[in-house]
This record gives sequence, C-alpha cells and structure tokens, in this order.
Amino acid sequence: MTSSEDAVTGQPRARRRLKQPRELVMAAAMTAIAERGLAELTLVGLGREVGMSSGHVLYYFGSKDELLLQTLEWSEEQLGAQRRALLSRPLPARERLDLVVDHYLADGHRDPHWVLWSEVWTRSQLGEEGLRRQLALELAWHRDLVALLAEGVSRGEFRATDPERFSVRLRALLDGFGTHLVVGLPGTDREAVLGHVREFLQDGLYAPPA
Repeated sequence: MTSSEDAVTGQPRARRRLKQPRELVMAAAMTAIAERGLAELTLVGLGREVGMSSGHVLYYFGSKDELLLQTLEWSEEQLGAQRRALLSRPLPARERLDLVVDHYLADGHRDPHWVLWSEVWTRSQLGEEGLRRQLALELAWHRDLVALLAEGVSRGEFRATDPERFSVRLRALLDGFGTHLVVGLPGTDREAVLGHVREFLQDGLYAPPA
C-alpha cells in the first residue's frame, strides 16, 4: 500500500474524498424532496444546504435529472443492502418473506425513500436511459423475491405457484398500498395494510390448495 492509499479500503484517498460530497448532496436532495416536494428543489437551494455552489452540484451530477436518478440509485442501494441482510438470515422462507414485505412497505406519510421513488417515476424528462435505470432497480427487488419464493416452494413451505407471476402480483399490491401510505390517504394505516398483505399471502401462498 502506498502512502496515498486509505488504510481501510486501499483506495486512493482523493477518490474516497470525492465520494463524500456526492453523498451529502444526495442525502440533502432526498430530505428536501420528502419535506417540500420536487417542485421546490433547486440546485442553488440544494448547494446552499450542503455548503457548495450550484456549479459544484452540477460538476458532480451534470443535471438535475441525473442528480435525481443517482439519488434514487443511492437510496435503493441502501435498501438493497438491508434487504439482502434480511434474506440471508437463517430463518424459514415464510419468516424472511414477512420481513421483506415489512421492509418493502413505506414507513408512513412522506417516507423519504418512497417520496423520492414516486417523484422520479412521474418525471417524463428522464428519457429511455432513465427508464432503463429505474427498471433495473425494480428488477433487483423482483429477482430477490422470485428466488425466495422459489426456495419456499421447493422446500414445501409455500404451495406450488409460479414465483415470477406471484412476485409481480405481490409487488403490485405493495406498490399500491405503499403509495396510499406515503401520500397519507385518509383511513390508511400501516398495520391495516400489513393485514391485507398477510391475507393475500395466506390465501395465495401459505394455505393448502382447496
């Protein structure tokens, strides 16, 4: 290791220093979007929050759309690491599925991860490349769910079902309820939503076929 390398990572120190400002900007962007919405987010205001000019923000991201996409990818990277930790626990497939469902759903009104996700998904300016990158994030959840469902079926913990099709339906259900939670739809609370999801899993996955 040379004197210019970090003792923990072995990476050049300059490269490691450059990473922190990007994360500060992305964390600030996610908080600002959750609190005030995307319409109120400006590069000037964001730079002011993290102590840099809008020019520096542009230097790191190039455009507001790229900032949003990278912030969403950064957010999903954190969620993905947590999801993989849950999936690796030495528990039955059913218990791990319950943990992943709880992890997937919004915590409640204005959940920062979900507000960011919904704001980015509704932007039409992101173009084909932006949609491709968003789809890649969705497919990461899908692949992990499919693998867990297939494991549960193979071990006899779940009834025989097509893991691909069931994952699509389950994620659609979670996305719908999650949207209700994050916008604060009156009469919607997290425990009630989890109850609906448990019923769906009980009827379609856990209960023996009639």
